[in-house]
Parts: sequence; C-alpha cells; structure tokens
Amino acid sequence: MSDTEEHFSREHTRSYYAATANVATNFARLDGEQHCDVVVVGGGFTGVSAMLHLVERGYDVVLLEANRIGWGASGRNGGQLIDGFVEEHKIEKRLGADAARIAYEMGLECRDIVIDRIEKYSIDCDLKFGYLDLALRDRDLRDFEETLDAKTRAAYPHRVELVGRSEMREYIGSDRYLGGLVNWGNGHLHPLNLCVGEALAAYELGARIFEHSPVTSIDNGTAPRVVTATGIVHARKILLAGNAYLEKTEPKLSGTVIAAGSYIIATEPLNSALAQELLPHDTACCDQRAALDYFRLSADRRLLFGGMCNYSGRVPRSIAASLRPKMSAVFPQLADTAIDFEWGGNIAISINRVPQLGRIENNTYYAQGYSGHGVAPTHLAGKILADIVAGDSEQFDVFSKVRHWRLPGGRWFANPALALGMLYFRLKDHL
Repeated sequence: MSDTEEHFSREHTRSYYAATANVATNFARLDGEQHCDVVVVGGGFTGVSAMLHLVERGYDVVLLEANRIGWGASGRNGGQLIDGFVEEHKIEKRLGADAARIAYEMGLECRDIVIDRIEKYSIDCDLKFGYLDLALRDRDLRDFEETLDAKTRAAYPHRVELVGRSEMREYIGSDRYLGGLVNWGNGHLHPLNLCVGEALAAYELGARIFEHSPVTSIDNGTAPRVVTATGIVHARKILLAGNAYLEKTEPKLSGTVIAAGSYIIATEPLNSALAQELLPHDTACCDQRAALDYFRLSADRRLLFGGMCNYSGRVPRSIAASLRPKMSAVFPQLADTAIDFEWGGNIAISINRVPQLGRIENNTYYAQGYSGHGVAPTHLAGKILADIVAGDSEQFDVFSKVRHWRLPGGRWFANPALALGMLYFRLKDHL
C-alpha cells in the first residue's frame, strides 16, 4: 500500500496490533445534524480520553473520527507506557518553579490515568510493567545517574534502579549496551486495544461516536459547529485532537506541528527460551539517541522493534529491510527470524518537544505535538481538555503559556528543515 493510499484508507494499517485487536469497531458515519455539549475531532488517545472524562462527568459528547478509532499514531505506536513529558525541564526554565511542580505532578498523573482506565473498565491490553533505558555512551550513564538522583530527591513513587554493564545480561540478551536504568512503574501494552477499550467504555456511558466522518470545516464563533461531507455537529465547545492528521482542518494550527514517520516490525512468535534470553524481565527498552531504537516482546512472544523516525516525509520502500539490520545489531540471534508484520504512520513533532495545548477563540481547544512520547501524556491531555470545558484551568494554563514556534510553508518547508535539524543531532550521536 502506498503512502497516499495508506493516508486516505479508512481501515487500519496492516499492523500486528490491527491483526490482534480484541474488537473491530464499526461505528456509523455521521449523516444529518447532531447537537451536543462537546464535539471531539479525532478518535485517538487524546480525543478518546477527553470523551471518556467528559461523559463520566455527565456531558453529552459527540466524537468524529475520519477513519477508525485508534487509526493514527494511537493504534500504531511502540506501546511504551512512560510517565513524564519530553523536555519537561523547559517548563521550569520558561515558566518558573510553580509551573514546574505542577508539570512534574502531571507527569506522574498521566501514567496513573492509563492504569486507572485499564482497571476501571477491565480493558484487556496486555499491560506489563518494566521499562529499561539503555546506554550506548558514557554520557548516557551519567544522565541516568542524574535522573535517579533527581527522582530520589523528588520522592518518585516507583522503583528505579541503575544497571551496570556486568549486570546487563540479566536484563537483555545483547552485548551492545554499557548499562541501563530500569523503571518498574513504567511498562508496555497493546495500544490499539487500549484505545478501542476506552472508546467502547465511553460509548456505553452514552457518548456518540461516528467513524468514516472526516471534518471538512470548523466554525469557532458564537454558534460553534463542525461540518463533515454528510453532516453537521452543533456544540457548545469543540475539542481538536487530530494531532499529526489534523492538517488543514483548522488553518489557525497550520505549521504548529510537523508530521514525521515512525516505523515498526514484528517478528514471528519466538520460542519461550529465546524470548527469555532476549528480555528476561519482559521489559520495554529504548536507547538514548536522537534516532533511537525501541523494542519489546508482545503477549505472544514476538519481538516488536521500532525506530527509524523519518522527518523527510519519505516512506521507506521496505520497512522490514530498513529495520532488520538495526534489530540484528542489537540481537544477532534474530538475524534469520521471519518478519510477520511491518507498518508505520505519522507522529506529530512540536519543535521544542513540549506538548501543545491551547485555545482558538472562546469555544475551541486543542492538544497535540507529543513528539513520540504520547501514550501516557495524551491521556492527561484529554483530562485537561475535559477540565477546561468544566471550568478548571490550572493544568491547562501551564501548557498554554509555553511559547511554540510556527514554521511557514507547511510540510514542504517544515519537514526538510526538521530533517536537517535531526541530521545534526544524529551526527552528534556518532561523534
């Protein structure tokens, strides 16, 4: 399937997650007019989280998804459940200590929201605990020591341990790494099953969900409404949660995030002895480079291996051919193992790597730009959007005050510019 065909397909990409989904959603297309308190645009984690928080509070909610629930990055990602935010130290630098304290607490809360949702609604999504950051350089080890010290001072609530080189074989069947930092509060899961499970929970509570309903225009004025090719939703508030796929739907957000491709392969199921050799504690793993590798075992013992984030806008001719050498460099044991699935999709990058939350006029709010660190932060963003609808702005204000760059020229300028910037960081990694 070509990139163009993939982008406009109404069904899921041919991923391991789609092949092992608990439920294939089949909500109707929007036809005619609907009226509600809040209309949500986008059926990924941000939109679904906001919808669920709102219906739990008694709001009448309509959600519009252009394709299927979890069709975008929310249903295609590495499945890593990580608390905190990318570049969260920038919040203290720009907004001060009070904002940094709130941001730190939100970083813990975002992980807890996911766990709460899984437990409250009995969502079967293969949740496992254990997340291992991997060091390729001495400076990575120094960073790990500083991270552990900072977490200790802040009374971080989960067990975190440094792993020395001599101990690495207890955690990973590879000689590639100098050491690691394991966090037993973070972990990994099946993201599509999580997203669909949350959407079904909201539906059972009364939310109205429409798939195959791409938005064509948005009116943010005194009579807010969202228009599709076959219908209109009238609402008091509009929440935009399209992230990398919002594109030109809201011109006022043009150039605020950049779509970057991210890709994953999944091996054939491994025998239990080999799976135990590769990842004895069944942790999710990630190295520290700008062009990082990340990997974990699925519930049926496949190795899911991702990386190769592509900022140029070009899709690789063969995802498997591009990622297999990287996987084999980490795990030579898998050099001849069959690849059963290969897939990719776009994530939204904000230039300063801080998630973007803001307001368009008085009735429309948005959240986007998680920069590849989205499973947990998206859930918090959904809660923050629900809070602002309800009149609570404390957490919203922290992110809405962060200044973000806007690049002119859309993807034709922004993607090459970002690709050049990432080339610089990759060269630094090699040096």
